[in-house]
Amino acid sequence: MSQKYNLFADQAGQLQQRGINRRNALMLVASQTAVHLEGEWLEAFWCDQCQQTKWYHVRKTDERVYEIKLAPPELWQQVTGVIDPQGNPSVGEFTRRHSRLLNASSMKDFQFVS
Repeated sequence: MSQKYNLFADQAGQLQQRGINRRNALMLVASQTAVHLEGEWLEAFWCDQCQQTKWYHVRKTDERVYEIKLAPPELWQQVTGVIDPQGNPSVGEFTRRHSRLLNASSMKDFQFVS
C-alpha cells in the first residue's frame, strides 16, 4: 500500500514551469490561494531490495504514460496534508524535544529554584 499526496502551486512560476503562460499563471494565483496540479503527485513506494520507503514525484504525461523521479525537497512545500520535515518554525526547541519523548514523566529539563 502506498501513500499519495496531491501537489498544489501557490506561485506563478510553479505554473509557468508546467507550460501555463505568465499572464494566466498570475491570474490563477491571484484568484486562488493554491492551484491543484492535475496529473501530478508525490507517492511513497516500498523498495524490497533496500527495505526503505522512497518518495517519488509522479507526473502523468499521457493516458498510460507516467514520468517518475525521486521527489526533490522543494516539492514538499507544494503538498497539502503532510507534516513539514523541518518542523513548525513557531514551535520552540524545548517543545519539539518533549513532543518526541516516549516517557512523558521526564523531569530532567525542569529545574526548580528553592
